[in-house]
Amino acid sequence: MTEKTDTALAPNEKFAKLANDEQIQRAAQALEANGIHTLIAETGEEAKHLFFNLIPEGAEVFLGASVTLETLGIKDEIDKSGRFDSVRPKLFAMNRETQGKEMRKLGAGPDFAAGSVHAVTEDGHVLIASNTGSQLGPYASGAGKVIWVVGAQKIVKDINEGLKRIQEYDLPLEEAHMQQLYKLHTALSKILIVNKEIRPNRTTLIIVKEKLGY
Repeated sequence: MTEKTDTALAPNEKFAKLANDEQIQRAAQALEANGIHTLIAETGEEAKHLFFNLIPEGAEVFLGASVTLETLGIKDEIDKSGRFDSVRPKLFAMNRETQGKEMRKLGAGPDFAAGSVHAVTEDGHVLIASNTGSQLGPYASGAGKVIWVVGAQKIVKDINEGLKRIQEYDLPLEEAHMQQLYKLHTALSKILIVNKEIRPNRTTLIIVKEKLGY
């Protein structure tokens, strides 16, 4: 999400509240009906276990930038353990000026793409916002399989509330995060809305009954 935004905005804390069990079950059933296999984890540690059960050792994995995966230790395990063929370190080692074409191809069609999302609706839709859009292509169609790990505070009623959550909660927090890390602004340049997954067993979403990421 590198364009100047209104840094005076305070995040709307309404969207930090964890969904209750009824909301989680409703969302899970709707996601399943829309072709998105859904698992429910009581804790982050359980979610991490479920995540690694879905990826065989040696698999090629592209991770979207995700505070959730960083918090759970998934990012370091993928990037640094040597057990997986991680795409991001390869991309960071390449020169965009001289290897731009190779970088685009490497990031576009990984065997696995994983990360988090910004909103999940109770009627089974998923919303992901991005500034660069680098993770959106693999999520939408390029990756062989997709895995999302999502804190239950990201469950909202519908798409309109999901868009509101992105604007009023995620954007101010991501702006602060980007300023802290890189002294750069962010922007809602692109938003992917996944209404349905038509490829069987392609996408799995793990809902965690804890507040993870934002």
